[in-house]
Amino acid sequence: MHKQRGPVVYVLDLADRLISKACPFAAAGIMVGSIYWTAVTYGAVTVMQVVGHKEGLDVMERADPLFLLIGLPTIPVMLILGKMIRWEDYVLRLWRKYSNKLQILNSIFPGIGCPVPRIPAEANPLADHVSATRILCGALVFPTIATIVGKLIFSSVNSNLQRTILGGIAFVAIKGAFKVYFKQQQYLRQAHRKILNYPEQEEA
Repeated sequence: MHKQRGPVVYVLDLADRLISKACPFAAAGIMVGSIYWTAVTYGAVTVMQVVGHKEGLDVMERADPLFLLIGLPTIPVMLILGKMIRWEDYVLRLWRKYSNKLQILNSIFPGIGCPVPRIPAEANPLADHVSATRILCGALVFPTIATIVGKLIFSSVNSNLQRTILGGIAFVAIKGAFKVYFKQQQYLRQAHRKILNYPEQEEA
């Protein structure tokens, strides 16, 4: 027969079981809280970077705290969602479809309107974990790149916000043009790829 447990052992055993059940929820709460406050910090840094350090601090000091707690974390979320919009693919499809009516496209992007022997399959960009990490990193770095491009190209603009917006638009447009050209060349290369028969060796 098992020896009857005393009240101290019973309390310790009950506490151990409660802690074991509560630990997963506590860990999940800590993880969610860490992600949330990281997003808040990133949003605040982005506001100061885009608007200007002093101007950004003034804007956040005058804003409602509840608005900041809700609005700042949405900045990285919106950047990631915006990065997931593959507008270059839609532009490329439209150009492939209507390029025969617009001859200027053939001079800018050679071969974009030429018929292809077969249509190659295109992979899903989110299926690869490397592409997912590129989307995440590219989205989070975008405000910094927009600020740098704005200072380099639109240095005559006095407003930090307008300069950053113009820099972001210029960067997206230039990068998109190069990406469309690169994807079209890959598309043509895969479309004209031929599978050759393996030459059989002659018997000696």
